[in-house]
Amino acid sequence: MPGAVVVVLALLGLVHVAMSYLTDVDDEFLVWVLAFIPARYVGLANELPGGQLASWTSFVTHQFVHGDLTHLLINAAWLLVFGSPVARRIGGGRFFVFALICGFAGALAFMLVRWGEPVPMVGASGAISGLMGAGFRLLLPAIDNGEYYEMREAPRSVRLATLGECFRSRRLMFAILAFIIVNFLIAFVAPAMTDGAGIAWEAHLGGFAAGLLLLGVFDQRQPVDATY
Repeated sequence: MPGAVVVVLALLGLVHVAMSYLTDVDDEFLVWVLAFIPARYVGLANELPGGQLASWTSFVTHQFVHGDLTHLLINAAWLLVFGSPVARRIGGGRFFVFALICGFAGALAFMLVRWGEPVPMVGASGAISGLMGAGFRLLLPAIDNGEYYEMREAPRSVRLATLGECFRSRRLMFAILAFIIVNFLIAFVAPAMTDGAGIAWEAHLGGFAAGLLLLGVFDQRQPVDATY
C-alpha cells in the first residue's frame, strides 16, 4: 500500500476508536459538531453544535467520522482498491488534497439536494467515490492496451484517458451509468431494509464527478525508472 493510503486508513481508524470511548451523549454531540449538515447554511448554524465555525470545518471533519464499524470497513476496502493506484500516480501530497476536494464536492452535492435540512452526513464516501472516478480514467487505457496490471505495478506509466475519450467510451459510460443506478437503488431500497441511517448517495455522485473531471489537474505522469 502507498504510504498516503496507510496514513488515511490510520487516521480513520484512530478517530473511530477514539470516539468509541465516549459516552452515548458525548458521541452524539461530537458527531453533530463534526458532521456536514445542510441546515447550517440557511441561518441555523448557531442553533447546531459547533456553531458558525463548524460551517467551515465540517467540509473536512465529516470525512473522518463513520457511523459504525461496518461503514468504516466498507470505505476502507474501497479506499484500498481505488486510492492505491491514484496515490501512486499523483504522489502522496497531491493525493491528500485531491481526496479532500472530492469530499468537498460530495458535501456540496449533498447540500444542494438536501438544502436546509437538519440531516447530518458523515463518512469518507464522497472522497472515495472521487478516487473511483479518477481510477476509471486510468483503468480504461490500461484495459484497452491489455496492460491492466500496470495499474498496480507502474501506474505512472499508464496513459490518462481524456475527458472526451471517457464520454465516448461505451465501456466507461456503462460503468458510470451503473454507478448512478446502484446509488439510486441504495438510496431508496436500503432505508426499507435496515434501521440504520440512510446512504448519502448525493455525496457519492458529487465526489465521483469531481474525481472524474479533476484528475487531470493533479496528474503527474512521468517515465518509470528501473527502481520504481
